[in-house]
Amino acid sequence: MAPVPTPDRTRTSELGPEPPRLFAFWTSGSVATDLPSDGADLVVGRSPDAGLSIPDASVSRHHAVIRTGTPTTVQDLWSRNGTWVRGRRLGPDEVVPVGLNEVFRVGSVTLVIQGESPALATAHGAPPAALDPPMEELLRLVDTVAKSTLTVLLLGETGVGKEVAAVRIHAHSPRAKAPLIRLNCAALSETLLESELFGHERGAFTGAVTTKMGLFEAADGGTIFLDEIGECTPATQVKLLRVLEQREVQRIGALRPRPIDVRVVAATHRNLQQLVAEGRFREDLYFRMNGITLTIPPLRDRPSEILPLARTFLRDACARSGYPELPITEAAAAALMGHAWPGNVRELKATIERAVVLSGGRAVDETHVALAPPRSQPRHPTTIPSPAANGASLPDAISALERAQIEDALRACDGNQTAAAKVLGISRRTLVYRLSALGITRGRKP
Repeated sequence: MAPVPTPDRTRTSELGPEPPRLFAFWTSGSVATDLPSDGADLVVGRSPDAGLSIPDASVSRHHAVIRTGTPTTVQDLWSRNGTWVRGRRLGPDEVVPVGLNEVFRVGSVTLVIQGESPALATAHGAPPAALDPPMEELLRLVDTVAKSTLTVLLLGETGVGKEVAAVRIHAHSPRAKAPLIRLNCAALSETLLESELFGHERGAFTGAVTTKMGLFEAADGGTIFLDEIGECTPATQVKLLRVLEQREVQRIGALRPRPIDVRVVAATHRNLQQLVAEGRFREDLYFRMNGITLTIPPLRDRPSEILPLARTFLRDACARSGYPELPITEAAAAALMGHAWPGNVRELKATIERAVVLSGGRAVDETHVALAPPRSQPRHPTTIPSPAANGASLPDAISALERAQIEDALRACDGNQTAAAKVLGISRRTLVYRLSALGITRGRKP
């Protein structure tokens, strides 16, 4: 395999994010290039005039276009062998967002955008001024572990920032200039997962029309981040164990394995020890993965980070919406600080993004934050009146509740149907149908 391309520029500050860089890997070579500035296009194809020229037969002359921005997107240009994102082939001219460190493919060529978002860098790369003791200790340990070659297992609830920790481990390691490749093991079927991880030879199975390099080979010299490792099937676990023990990978359909030099960082929100006891996760693989285990505390145990993170997400959301940075009222800040955050940092980010939409460019207050009650409490404990008490039928009472919820959402969104539908958790088409069925005067369109 050709050597992994390394950046031709000096790294930025250790704590600051580097500009995104696009890596491409195929069976006989690899190439990398810096992504253009926001809003610019980068055409990927076999043609010499493509922004990223890939001399591989599976790639069309002008195969796909990557458009940088928030989010960065990829669009297929009617290619012969397709553009594949999250295991699905894109339709002609279909535009799909791709995240940093997320793997996608053009033909049989593996692509990954290497980088770190400003929000994540602020969250844990360049820490807020006040970190709670659990996170201070964790970050010190992360930086120490990063310099080693140990396999790392990251534990924590959904949304706590396990990927952020994986990015930091890679960025502070001697492998920082090589790729960091991420794969969510829960997102693909067993067959697709094994094909992505280990690659396959042409004709290895139905549909394998070309030879494909696996992600372990693509990450050679760098780091592979296996998210949701607890979701792997027993058959996949056996193959992962061999990779970790033998430091080699065998493509599906290949006669002999290939040596690799890859650091593995894995993560799960599950209790792997319990899965081992239940016979659902191999004990030998667990011990192999457990070079060192880092447990990321939930956001509710890190209250000093809530407002700094909220302001970071607010800046990003305002920039995307074309607003100046909006203030957060004291009441909204108190609501944020008082919430238990069962969805952790991911829930906080979604809450702030929704609040910016609802604010309409005004100060973010507690009505825009609209935090859900704890799950143990009924969401609307006294909203539905007893049918016997007021003579109404149960269907009428439910319709009255639905009407009240829709009208409240429309008022909060100044009549914007798209924003109201997002608040209600339904599509705009469903909202329009319910407006008509309930006889509610329609709000304005987006």
